[in-house]
Amino acid sequence: MNAPVYIWGVWFHENELYLWGTTQDIPGFCFVLEVVEPGLLVVKHRRIDGFGKYVNVAVLKGDEIKIIDEQSRSLPDCPAMLDNLLGFTNTESWNDTVNLHVQLAVSMRAHGRGGTLLVVPSANDNWRESILQPMTYPVSPAFNALSILMMQDVSEHNLPIWQEELSDEIEGVAGLTAVDGATIINDKNEVLAFGAKITRSRGHETVRQIMVTEPVLNTPAVIVPPSNIGGTRHFSAAQFVYDQRDAFALVASVDGRFTIFSWSPCDQIVLAHRVDSLLI
Repeated sequence: MNAPVYIWGVWFHENELYLWGTTQDIPGFCFVLEVVEPGLLVVKHRRIDGFGKYVNVAVLKGDEIKIIDEQSRSLPDCPAMLDNLLGFTNTESWNDTVNLHVQLAVSMRAHGRGGTLLVVPSANDNWRESILQPMTYPVSPAFNALSILMMQDVSEHNLPIWQEELSDEIEGVAGLTAVDGATIINDKNEVLAFGAKITRSRGHETVRQIMVTEPVLNTPAVIVPPSNIGGTRHFSAAQFVYDQRDAFALVASVDGRFTIFSWSPCDQIVLAHRVDSLLI
């Protein structure tokens, strides 16, 4: 896996651009200004462990400026994944399972075809009640390449090889989410199915309201109908979490929006965390 090259300095002289200094080694917490596309700039910094998605500080799109709200981590139902995206996770382990979900989210958003990833508990099969049977593409036995990698003891010596293997597996699993339907993995990082159709569990009501949050300054939480934040993909994910409250769902839109659905035991409502500003 080749490391990206970062430009340290540019100046304009006699109608030409000149560079001074490039590097493939960015120090931890070093600020980076990335021009993602014309009119879209992101201020971010490298994680202290050097692996995975850089931590976004601000997103500038045209005349719109989004400053990441670090206090979002204090929300009572803030999921561990959102905490990791904000960059607050402090761990000595190279292979953090929560960080894996972050990398899956980044890869899902990057393939640009939209998709749904359901993360279900391994302790029970209740989630099957919310999936149309028979499943289109069940995986039996469960595909456990990610699980094996995440359980390996990784040293600095074999870290580059491990990162490359993990990146390949993440891209493969994220690619499955482009198939019509949902990809399902459990909390042991084992792939259980893809192309699965979500249905309302028997005896459960239709989800009518969700609470939308975004980790951006001056963006309060709002309660809206599920139809207000997306189409069928978002509604079905909200319904799945409403029925299966020990699971959560990651939903990527074709337009780049990304939402994490989780259940709030405090507010007794489905939370829809809009996190695309963290994934750019």
